Amino acid sequence: MVRVLFVCLGNICRSPTAEGVLSAMVQARGLEKVVHIDSAGTHAYHIGKAPDIRSQQAAARRGIDLSMLVARRVARSDFETFDYILAMDNENLDNLLAMCPDQALQRKISLFLRYAPHLETREVPDPYYGGDSGFERVLDLVDAASAGLLADIERRHLQR
Repeated sequence: MVRVLFVCLGNICRSPTAEGVLSAMVQARGLEKVVHIDSAGTHAYHIGKAPDIRSQQAAARRGIDLSMLVARRVARSDFETFDYILAMDNENLDNLLAMCPDQALQRKISLFLRYAPHLETREVPDPYYGGDSGFERVLDLVDAASAGLLADIERRHLQR
């Protein structure tokens, strides 16, 4: 089993969107029994809440259901449990590195958009305070990086 954790600040916009998008890709490939996907936030602002309604609506327009997801905070155990711990931006990357209980586990932590090197940005911007176009932009970035990530997972973990 390959385990992927997406991380943003509050776990209601970017990281649940990434969880939903990659989950849909994994299901489409029939890999749901070998790839586990989750999301979390570096802060406890929205624990127990569903993703932002704007994230849900934008994802639903692309056939992705986020309604069953629930926000949680990154736990110490996540650093051992997950193979990929992917931050949406540099701030959350720094937070994850600081939270990581063992320096040896830091190798699992990186920026999510490293899996979409063709994009002109390294960070998924937080759409929370913007308009609907920000949520669509997040989906575009997440879609591109999810495709690259899934290719990496298949190449490194599933072709043995």
